[in-house]
Amino acid sequence: MFFTTIASVMFPRMENTYNFKVGMTCSGCSGAVTRILSKTEGVKSFDISLEKQTVSVVAAGLTQEQVFETIKKSGKPTEII
Repeated sequence: MFFTTIASVMFPRMENTYNFKVGMTCSGCSGAVTRILSKTEGVKSFDISLEKQTVSVVAAGLTQEQVFETIKKSGKPTEII
């Protein structure tokens, strides 16, 4: 455990920005995506555009595939852009 603590201080998780096209037609749809991303450890911030049907996620310690799978749990059609 001591080494994990030192490693996390010496090598902080890099943040990456991932972009997705998400089929959202109403505020309830975007709300579902918001709820899931808000509860996801490693998600630092996100921006949802209902008009453009896009989601941009800044995450640390998560791969694009992990964020993709998380958004898909909302039940909305999702693709990586």
